[in-house]
Amino acid sequence: MDDITKTIMQGITFKGASSRPKEEKVKTKAKKKSYITGAHGSGAAKMKADFRKKRANRHAK
Repeated sequence: MDDITKTIMQGITFKGASSRPKEEKVKTKAKKKSYITGAHGSGAAKMKADFRKKRANRHAK
């Protein structure tokens, strides 16, 4: 019962997310400029770059 009385008198304090250790971000090639433009030689990347160009031109109007 003492814990309940203490909680009623002082309230409950919630700690924010800053108390947790930060997770490391995953590094990926997909966001790098050479991969997006298809400059690194991968056929799949060149094809995706072509799709991106077509989409950009379609929405540029």
